[in-house]
Amino acid sequence: MTFARHTVRMALAATALTSLTVPAFAQDAAADEGVDSGEVITVTARRREETLIDVPIAITAISGEQLANSGATDITALADLAPNVTLEPSRGTNSTLTAFIRGVGQQDPVSGFEQGVGIYVDDVYLNRPQAAVLDIYDVQRIEVLRGPQGTLYGRNTVGGAVKYVTRRIDDVMHLSARATYGSYNQMDGVVSASAPIGDGTIRVGGAVARLTRDGFGKNLTTGLDNYDKNIWAGRGTIEVHATDFFARLSGDFTHDKSNPRGGHRLIPAQLSVAPVLANVYDTRGALLTPNQDVKAWGLSLFMEANPAEWLTFRSITAYRKDDTTTPIDFDALPTADLDVPGIYRNRQFSQELQALVETGNLSALFGFYYLDASALTQFESRLYTTSPGFAAYTNADIGTDTAAGFADITYDFTPQFSVSVGGRYTWDKRKGYILRQSFLAGGSPVFGSPGIAFGAPATNFRGQRVFTKFTPKATVSFKPSEDATIFASFSQGFKGGGFDPRGAGVNAPDLNGDKALSDDEIAAFLSFKPEKVNSYEVGMKASLMDRRVYVAASAFRMDYSDVQIPGSVACLIGGLPNFCGVVSNAGQARMQGFELETRIKLIEGSAGTGLTFTGSLGYIDAKFLKYVTNIASVPTDVAAFRKVQNTPAWTGNASLSYGVAVGEGRVDVTGGMSFKSKTTNFEVPNPYLDQPAYQLYDASLVYHAPGERFTIGVFGKNLTNTRYKTSGYTFMAANATTGVLSTNSGGALIPALGKEGVLTAFYGNPRQIFVTATARF
Repeated sequence: MTFARHTVRMALAATALTSLTVPAFAQDAAADEGVDSGEVITVTARRREETLIDVPIAITAISGEQLANSGATDITALADLAPNVTLEPSRGTNSTLTAFIRGVGQQDPVSGFEQGVGIYVDDVYLNRPQAAVLDIYDVQRIEVLRGPQGTLYGRNTVGGAVKYVTRRIDDVMHLSARATYGSYNQMDGVVSASAPIGDGTIRVGGAVARLTRDGFGKNLTTGLDNYDKNIWAGRGTIEVHATDFFARLSGDFTHDKSNPRGGHRLIPAQLSVAPVLANVYDTRGALLTPNQDVKAWGLSLFMEANPAEWLTFRSITAYRKDDTTTPIDFDALPTADLDVPGIYRNRQFSQELQALVETGNLSALFGFYYLDASALTQFESRLYTTSPGFAAYTNADIGTDTAAGFADITYDFTPQFSVSVGGRYTWDKRKGYILRQSFLAGGSPVFGSPGIAFGAPATNFRGQRVFTKFTPKATVSFKPSEDATIFASFSQGFKGGGFDPRGAGVNAPDLNGDKALSDDEIAAFLSFKPEKVNSYEVGMKASLMDRRVYVAASAFRMDYSDVQIPGSVACLIGGLPNFCGVVSNAGQARMQGFELETRIKLIEGSAGTGLTFTGSLGYIDAKFLKYVTNIASVPTDVAAFRKVQNTPAWTGNASLSYGVAVGEGRVDVTGGMSFKSKTTNFEVPNPYLDQPAYQLYDASLVYHAPGERFTIGVFGKNLTNTRYKTSGYTFMAANATTGVLSTNSGGALIPALGKEGVLTAFYGNPRQIFVTATARF
């Protein structure tokens, strides 16, 4: 679908006098989840104004001010603040996001796989994870919703949602500038401005950000910085504030030209015997084509009309596009033992309509959501040391058409007792074109090689499948007092099926056989079924001790069925080694645990002074109950040897913040710690890639001038300079059942693909110290 057609759709939607989905929590209200000197916090979690205590949903909401005071730089910082949440850059990338909430997510960023956690920018659902590591600037708040979502807004998600919310423009002119300088020559600058035009009915605003940093390490082969940052970003908004009508047209862009992120080898090279490097941020990878380049932009139109006091119409129309070129050097060596140049091209158009009714004891929301998206992934695996000049090219073009109707109705039987029921019917169509073709003389013409085809395509498939599902939700809430709520809920999540973008179809299911299959058999082999989650939760929220203590606690259980497990294994294509997709619906998993969040005013002062404790604790017992895979062509349950990835059993944080008056201004001193227990980065435990338990310590000192005219702060992140793995690659021979790595008679690990052996890791940021100054005019 062309951009022109999407533009016409947006123009037509503008005549509907309905508006963009308001986020699940507080479009205009404060997002502070604590208690502030007895002030009642108002949010719009269920599309109507309620105090935070009244909302029977598990959420962590962090305001822009809190994020600024903590020195948070991008969306992954939320993983240190919200329990049972993992957010990190995907392996080998700078800006592709891997997100898990309560054990549900998706690590593989290639087309064909839906995300288990929904990422939203001002209520626009990002269909793909590329360019989703959002930098934090000019933000009102960021919200993390845990558990299945779908009866109140947007796309259905099985694990939860992360929502990035920008500010509405007020009727006063604003101009602000922020500058940062710190370790590794970090230099960031953000300028934002907004102003009313004429009588204030029309208001305009925008922000531009320039974010740079030298690398944490070096590529010792090319001399380029490794783990550097080189980003331009911006956002512009036009708003209409009229009686009973609001509209916002906004656009944003991001251009990331950071260098390719190279992995750190965890074992010596098996062929060239190159040693393990001393600095975990250094690499030796030599693949530099295509250039690393990420461009993303989007437009959205938000409208809201109130034809009657009891009725509100809303609409959101959006178009987004992102293009990524990236060289991934799996072996992290100068030799082309397993090098993968890649291209991602994603497009999406979405439309959402809502009608809200509020009369007497009844509050109801009725909505419709439509998404038309395409995701193209092109890559080739180069195995020159295995067969000189051999490469296997993959073109995976996956289209998604989805439509859903949803509703959520709440009835207050008494001022203390309420029942909410909701449901969503989803229709998903997945269309796929998958081509696997081997080439000699360097690779395919897509990546600039001569492109001499070697044999027939291993896969040349076109097909489509439709998936439908009704997912209900019900919540019962009881208020024993004005400042407390107890709730219990059941919700169901659904994630559509698809086609394995890496699958080899002609020889499937025996990848090394020679029997050709029919188109229907190939489609059955390449496709995988939808996932389903049944989630049960009980919780409470309360303000205690004259609202000096806020506490929120919840316990949950999630029954997870037909779990989609994407992966790659060594195989033979045309008689030569390569890697193939092995996506399967592994079976069943169970996640159960609890979450606790609190904010306590230990010493209460005025105007933000005093001593405050903030903390959270999350525990999850996540395990596979059934995990069936083919071993020697025999279906085998290996659940006892598999782990739920990217899901540490324990997560938490604790911090103390002390505010003291200095003249007419204020100084905030904050120190904190976050921790995660042992994390398995793949379903198959790997002693080299699994990350043991670790803690991160942060501190900050921030001066606020009178009236917040300017602030200046010093921030320290990861003060103990802890090294911790976030992801990695492995292509080493292992026992098919237990996953234990295989060794030869001399005790050396055996490569499963290539001759050097692929066992590389990527790491979180080291210690960083930086100073940030903000001026407001």
